[in-house]
Amino acid sequence: MTEDKAPRSRRERPAKAALTRDGIVRTAVGLVRVEGLRRVTMRRLADELDTGAASLYVYVRNTAELHAAVLDELLGSVELTPEVGDWRERLEAVLTSYAEVLLEYPELAQAALVARPSGPKYLALLETVLALLDEGGVPMSQAAWGVDLLLQYATASAAEHAGQEGSWDPLLKKLQAVRAEEHPQLAAHGEDLLSGPREARLAWGFRVLINGVLGTPRLEGAHHD
Repeated sequence: MTEDKAPRSRRERPAKAALTRDGIVRTAVGLVRVEGLRRVTMRRLADELDTGAASLYVYVRNTAELHAAVLDELLGSVELTPEVGDWRERLEAVLTSYAEVLLEYPELAQAALVARPSGPKYLALLETVLALLDEGGVPMSQAAWGVDLLLQYATASAAEHAGQEGSWDPLLKKLQAVRAEEHPQLAAHGEDLLSGPREARLAWGFRVLINGVLGTPRLEGAHHD
């Protein structure tokens, strides 16, 4: 019979790495990639870091702020310097790259609708979009508001489409069954409402918005709240 080993003294255990905001966010990003955003709670993150959840609130105020920081970190993979095309095509490429990041993490796309990032990578994205609009001669007053429209559209499109395979089927069946005497426009064109691949619809939407931002002056008297 072997003799049980005595428990190790606390002093003999390897010291835990000091908590930092960057370390917390990096750990959260790793969990998101493996387990998905919904599993990344403060309690789950604390377990992964071998600490108490209360310790994390020193560095991150709440889960919404954590999700925003995670998204900002993932935005590092957005292609900000496409080399091919005029300013519109390069702007569309940047926005598409942003949408693709969100499509890869659908729960983050949904979270981004209400908890926007504000870190360095998001600021770099804003700077790039503004610079491309400026290159295209868009008045800066229009560009400033246009950035919000363009990124909202990309975010909402990713949140709508990601992980929603087959979700439009019930509506499509209803459209196919409408009666012309009751809904003549839907009977004639209803199926086209849902036609086309996601990529084509996303690109078309970007072009509509870019052209609209370029050609639509801000309302007179508009001011910051």
